[in-house]
Amino acid sequence: MASNPVMGSMRRVGETPPVTEPFSCPDDVLEAAVEGLAGCEETVLSETVCGGILDPNQVVNWINPTKRLLRFRVDPAELRSEVPVVADGLHKLLLQVELPESTNAEDLTIQFISRLVDLRAMLSQDVEAAYAGDPAANGYDEIVVAYPAIRALAIHRIAHELYGYGVPLLPRIMSEYAHDRTGIDIHPGAKIGAHFFIDHGTGIVIGETAIIGDHVRLYQGVTIGATSIRNSDALRGKKRHPTIENDVTIYAGATILGGNTVIGAGTVIGGNVWLTSSVPPGFRVMAEAPRQLLRSAKSKSKDADETMEQNWEI
Repeated sequence: MASNPVMGSMRRVGETPPVTEPFSCPDDVLEAAVEGLAGCEETVLSETVCGGILDPNQVVNWINPTKRLLRFRVDPAELRSEVPVVADGLHKLLLQVELPESTNAEDLTIQFISRLVDLRAMLSQDVEAAYAGDPAANGYDEIVVAYPAIRALAIHRIAHELYGYGVPLLPRIMSEYAHDRTGIDIHPGAKIGAHFFIDHGTGIVIGETAIIGDHVRLYQGVTIGATSIRNSDALRGKKRHPTIENDVTIYAGATILGGNTVIGAGTVIGGNVWLTSSVPPGFRVMAEAPRQLLRSAKSKSKDADETMEQNWEI
């Protein structure tokens, strides 16, 4: 059998790679790259970095133990050692950002630590909602350990608390970290009520000014977003995202847009629905049922096609 020149150059799994000399890039190429990247002018990115910027890794290193504190820690000895570490870590982060004039890092750290019990209570209600809403859940332990929605909501509850204090940058780094890890994108400004459940979670988007009531259930791919205009600056600081009242269920792929859009209590929004206007309480909103064409595998003629009407029952 003829040898494969490509396969012949490949190493076997576990084989130690050969020792080679470091690659030496030409001096003129290196210098051109250094000169082009150096300096604090010409680009927004360069100016921003030169002005001083918080390292996102520091925020991630703080949010992970803080999230674990809410989800897993109950032993007093562990808490007495870990809560001071969380407090000190937050204080160090707050010293690196520009806080509102009426606040300071010390007071905000104390305020946050005093809210840990309430944040745990809110997350516990989210766990209850997940168990009540998902028949596949075998117990609370499975939800706490394995459900991406609980990981995302633990971070959101923390980030939203800091957002409410007027803390810049930190909450957004936290929310994007949760987005990266779970596929669930919740802006820290979004107000989310009690007993919130996200089933599956991948592709969820909830905007900054969204307001979500109690006992709301979302499925994957739901967007609670803003309508887009050419001059987006005109919307900055205004309510741009919908209000979802209590006991609403929104199925997979639905898109609900606009700051004036209100989904009334008890409403069910079907899959793949597109909404830019309000819905009264207690309604069901469904996309027009699709028609499926059926053709026998043995038939070669389109004349033998049959139509199957899809009947939505939600």
